[in-house]
Amino acid sequence: MTKLEHSRVADLHTKAAYAHTAAAYSHSTGDHASAKELAKKALNDSVEAVRYSEEIAKDAPTTLEV
Repeated sequence: MTKLEHSRVADLHTKAAYAHTAAAYSHSTGDHASAKELAKKALNDSVEAVRYSEEIAKDAPTTLEV
């Protein structure tokens, strides 16, 4: 995985984590409508991060046992 790919994956996972935190906060303040939208965004961000990670993993060379 190149440094650029690693940074992209890390950014996607961070974005998803922030969205999950925002959803949890909205839910705790009683704003369930916003929490639901933020939770949906968090899920979409997480799925995007996983897809990108899997795409990179397909192209990665297999490891060699020593």
